[in-house]
Amino acid sequence: MTTFKTLNSTKTRKIRVGRGIGSGKGKTSGRGVKGQKSRSGVAIKSFEGGQMPLYRRLPKRGFNPINKINLATISLTNLERFIQTNKINLDQKINISILKKHKVFRKTVNKFKILSNGEIKSKINIEADFSSKLAKEKIEKAGGQVAIKNQIK
Repeated sequence: MTTFKTLNSTKTRKIRVGRGIGSGKGKTSGRGVKGQKSRSGVAIKSFEGGQMPLYRRLPKRGFNPINKINLATISLTNLERFIQTNKINLDQKINISILKKHKVFRKTVNKFKILSNGEIKSKINIEADFSSKLAKEKIEKAGGQVAIKNQIK
């Protein structure tokens, strides 16, 4: 019987199979007799005997990007309404943390954009991630200020 031992290993392995019954790994080469597993090219890794495989039984959940940006939008109409209902205080600078605190946005929102829908009469100081040109013009026309974070100049 021919055995082969590698360095730093404890198990011996048979290196020449199918070379006579005297070797201990002759005829069927340790594969047993007949059937799919005894033949070459066997690919039954997830085969469950005809039963619907587990990966097909479970529901598919789609793709979730790792660095997803949850962008919220707020219109000038909504801003004015929140100011009128005293949800937002005009004395302090309006930013995403204040809007989240007053539950204007959900906690999962990362960034927000000001849209120009409607009119604004109040003089506000707001810090946003994005703003439409018209919204910025309307806020500045009312006497307010818009600061855009991470603005490329």
